[in-house]
Amino acid sequence: MIRHGVRLILRHAGDIDVVAEAADGRQAVALAAAHLPDVALVDIRMPVCDGLAAIAPLLALDPAPRVVMLTTFGDEDNVLTALREGAAGFLLKDEGPQELIAAVRAAAAGDSVLSPGVTGSVIARMLRVGGRDGSGSAPAPADERIARLTAREREVLSMLGEGLSNQDIAGRLGIGIGTVKTHVGAILEKTGSASRVQAALLAHRTGLAS
Repeated sequence: MIRHGVRLILRHAGDIDVVAEAADGRQAVALAAAHLPDVALVDIRMPVCDGLAAIAPLLALDPAPRVVMLTTFGDEDNVLTALREGAAGFLLKDEGPQELIAAVRAAAAGDSVLSPGVTGSVIARMLRVGGRDGSGSAPAPADERIARLTAREREVLSMLGEGLSNQDIAGRLGIGIGTVKTHVGAILEKTGSASRVQAALLAHRTGLAS
């Protein structure tokens, strides 16, 4: 029933083709290998093979889809695991139809998808467990990593800490989305962050975002 609702929402978007749907992670990987979709929208909790176990084989496909995980507020540990496995983003199950459509479009365009509620929850969790960034290793001191950024990159980083999308950042700063993507890429490289969530956590640690 849930898959049926998601399919109807996405098909009504007009520019999204639903090429397949799966009942579990194992089936999702097999269908993704057959259809090579741009985006795989995967529930974290599924029977037989859950969404977390499906991330690695999905990302091993060539070309690999952008994996967006569906989650709930109570899934902090699972979200952190998905982050380490390379998921492109997280969408709360109680988001509305337009948010779901926007998330798939953003993922297809190469943007990371982070519901503000998920961002805040993950950051709070990371801070509680000692400030690890989800990579399992201790990075360079936060201030040292921030010092590598330009003034504009710091500004963009602060907005990542708010959970804003590239489109939202572009609108707030009055610049193009392509320029935002360039800044985000530079931020991830200079700070050694593997994802936008890790960068957002850095923004909170250094006081660029609250």
